[in-house]
Amino acid sequence: PEHYTVKQLRGFVLDRTRDHKTSQVNTLVTVLRMFLRFLITQGRCPPELLVAIPNIAGWRRASLPSYLRPEEVERVIATCDLASAMGARDRAVLLLLARLGLRAGDVAALQLHDIDWERGLFQVAGKNRRQTVLPLPQDVGEALLHYVVNHRPSVATSHVFITAVAPFVPFSRWMVSTITARALRLARIDAPSGGARLLRHSAATGMLRQGSSLEAIGTVLRHASIETTHIYTKVDIDLLDEVVVPWLEVESC
Repeated sequence: PEHYTVKQLRGFVLDRTRDHKTSQVNTLVTVLRMFLRFLITQGRCPPELLVAIPNIAGWRRASLPSYLRPEEVERVIATCDLASAMGARDRAVLLLLARLGLRAGDVAALQLHDIDWERGLFQVAGKNRRQTVLPLPQDVGEALLHYVVNHRPSVATSHVFITAVAPFVPFSRWMVSTITARALRLARIDAPSGGARLLRHSAATGMLRQGSSLEAIGTVLRHASIETTHIYTKVDIDLLDEVVVPWLEVESC
């Protein structure tokens, strides 16, 4: 420690930023500072080294949401075999994620009495426990009805989605993400992430590109703040092309 230098310490931290997430690097910075404080109290290195450790910048909503193209979403849904109980169930799950952008927990918590078949509506409770009524698209409703009538096990629970093998119990949210990951593998899609959130982002991106307003998208996704919905504007390349300002010193490409 007597030979530590500012350049060495900063180089060590910056080298880790190439292969790790910001949160992981910030944890490393915190641990390194604690270690240096210990060395300073032991007289092993000069106190000024403590302020040499750089803060790692991180901005809210700086990253882009991962999403699938519309044709990739349809390939994922098409992997389900409607003739089997598991395939019928998985298709209904994937359609709820892909068409309405539900969270994995929303799908797992869906109850039979939440669905109004006659009016084509259903209600869902999000993170804030507030009940929201959403429209039930035709293909989603047909998939749900096919599963409930023909393949859902007869069990003493009102949960819509039940495991396909005994013991028949209601879904957990991680099982919804497992279904998504399996469908992505079957569709041979190399996605940046394999959970249910990927289809939620894909639904929001698709609605934006079809002309839906941010307020409408935020209502469907049940965002608490419109700022959360704004992240999807960064993936609408066609719209960004219309508002981008050319760099004066460089010819437009």
